[in-house]
Amino acid sequence: MRFLSIYTSRETGVPPSEQHMADMGRLIEKFMKTGELVATEGCLPTALGARVRKDGSTLKITDGPFTESKEVVGGFAILEAKSKAHAIELAKEFLAVAGDGECEIRQIYEGPGPS
Repeated sequence: MRFLSIYTSRETGVPPSEQHMADMGRLIEKFMKTGELVATEGCLPTALGARVRKDGSTLKITDGPFTESKEVVGGFAILEAKSKAHAIELAKEFLAVAGDGECEIRQIYEGPGPS
């Protein structure tokens, strides 16, 4: 089963330390070797982003930074897990390295393969 893990945290404007990046690199390498991590990426600061919202026939575009948000998406991972409980264990291990924040775990729909 595949799961999407969306990591949210407070945006501090402080880049991660070299040690933190090394620790995260080791965790990513471990999960890639076991096949539990399919893909992952971190997000740049919200100051470089935008939000596009559609409400009926109205489109609204808001440039970052998103100061009204208490927490923002900091990155994502696509996990290959045996179960939701297994995906939760992977998220707990990630948060032990990442620090404060939250991972929302969502199972990914896997439709029938090509016929």
